[in-house]
Amino acid sequence: MIYLDNAATTPLRRDVLDCMMPYLTNAYGNPSSIYKLGRDNRIAIDNAREKTAQILGCSPAEVYFTGGGTESDNWAIKGTALANAKRGKHIITTEIEHHAVLHSCEALARQGFEITYIKPDENGLIHPQALQEALRDDTILVTIMHANNEIGTIQPIAELAEIAHGRGAIFHTDAVQTAGHIPTDVNGLGVDLMSLSGHKFGGPKGVGALYIRKNVKIFPHQDGGAQERNKRAGTENVPGIVGLSRALELASEEMQNERERLRELRDTFIKRILDEIPDSQLNGDDEQRLPNNVNISFDYIEGEGMLLLLDMQGISASSGSACTSGSLDPSHVLLSIGLPHEKAHGSLRLTLGRETTAENIDFVVDKLVGIVARLRAMSPLKAHA
Repeated sequence: MIYLDNAATTPLRRDVLDCMMPYLTNAYGNPSSIYKLGRDNRIAIDNAREKTAQILGCSPAEVYFTGGGTESDNWAIKGTALANAKRGKHIITTEIEHHAVLHSCEALARQGFEITYIKPDENGLIHPQALQEALRDDTILVTIMHANNEIGTIQPIAELAEIAHGRGAIFHTDAVQTAGHIPTDVNGLGVDLMSLSGHKFGGPKGVGALYIRKNVKIFPHQDGGAQERNKRAGTENVPGIVGLSRALELASEEMQNERERLRELRDTFIKRILDEIPDSQLNGDDEQRLPNNVNISFDYIEGEGMLLLLDMQGISASSGSACTSGSLDPSHVLLSIGLPHEKAHGSLRLTLGRETTAENIDFVVDKLVGIVARLRAMSPLKAHA
């Protein structure tokens, strides 16, 4: 199998699993218990929090563990909006956010908040001037993702956050696709809140983290016990938390070399596809782009057909984000950057990972050339072109 859907999830690293195993077996204590079995688990969480904070460039007191990126986004957006509602009810986001952000904003709109959606340019970039024009005196929150999960475009977050702060707004970024892959130092980015998810960088599913800058006013996302300093109730997922911090540590140590390796593979991948398959185009910015992201649209065919034929060759890929793969609607991201429906339907997302090799790339392109030709030969769209 050749796995090229690392934006959807990544394989759990063996040494991460090894770190988790004690807390899945003998070290099963509840971290809130005062006896040794519980205290040992509390120490494990504290150590994981310190390690995560060191990588993010913040204080351990600013790191909160969650059930994943979706929960982190929901908490950051809803918790901040509700806590600051007396100051204003205007929120700014973009048209190309993950649905965890878009649906959180929609939920707030039903509670009386006003949402402004900034449109990106044709490469998926959010221009600082567009944010400047959208800001108002009653804007309390700006939420813009660090990099897009479908087309891989990296946003100028530091500049955007500075503009938001200039008008007194809080700034949140969804860094689910970037943590562990490109630098996410919270002070370098200048953000007040940042979401991440363990399974995107070799950690386990079902665990994430939310950075909350000290003094940011935010309500708890769920009620119950006093866990996570009274801000996130529920018995902590100790093995998950330990696994997330270890995976983030390993990814950070390898980041520079892995970025360069993946960027070289990515560029070769893109060049071969565009050179060898007519009527294909790259989606997203060719420079400000995640090092592992390849998103291509092919005229006259649909992405689902390509996915099925690739799967028959043992190749795993995606035609959009994993959360919407069951939908027949075209990608909201591709539509937002100006692709017509027929081109958006014919998109393919190939995201590389630690196990991807140059031989994998050559094999996939060779197969893809034949698959596209086969589908176009049957396409009524091609016949009428």
